Amino acid sequence: MAFIRKRGGRYYLVHSIRGQDGKVKQVHLAPLGRRPHISEHVIENVKSKHALVHVDWQGLKEKVSRELVQPFENNSQYLRELVGSIQNLNLDIADLHLPVLELTIPPGLKGELLTALKLLRTTLDVKLGRRRRSGLPTAQR
Repeated sequence: MAFIRKRGGRYYLVHSIRGQDGKVKQVHLAPLGRRPHISEHVIENVKSKHALVHVDWQGLKEKVSRELVQPFENNSQYLRELVGSIQNLNLDIADLHLPVLELTIPPGLKGELLTALKLLRTTLDVKLGRRRRSGLPTAQR
């Protein structure tokens, strides 16, 4: 049975097997990052590379959402790094000159970039909208 293991600040999807010597060894099925997230991409990769391993995907997703994904609780270092990442992303996006990019990048990549930016906008709208509806104060000026 596959399970999630934390090692060195990162999470991994692993599976234990007993070798011919009788010792239990762990097989890494997939890296899950600093916050364990089981996406459809992870599921498809594990299914294709480790077809014989039984994985209770629903159970793992529930465990992740219930027990493991608490990165903000008592973890100010994670929040500092997240703020830094957001600031860097903001600068990178601000530096994009879409009219120039349209002339220099392949059309498929342009579509991926625009889709990713729209997804980011939607995610931010949802998160900030929830904050407004919950009555929490908005960002201080």
